[in-house]
Amino acid sequence: MNRLVATIGFVAALLAGLLSGCADDGAHRGRPPRDPSDYHGVPTDDRPPAMLEAPPASPK
Repeated sequence: MNRLVATIGFVAALLAGLLSGCADDGAHRGRPPRDPSDYHGVPTDDRPPAMLEAPPASPK
């Protein structure tokens, strides 16, 4: 009897663990948040800035 209860508990815990991986937290959808244009604090966009092409060198 004790073995049956332990097995049922183990299977229930295993199912709960597997199903919790299917839960939708919604945190990984869409684009990252953007700061308003008038906000000058710590930026929330953690991607590196895009590299701009250097202007052509003028001959001297």
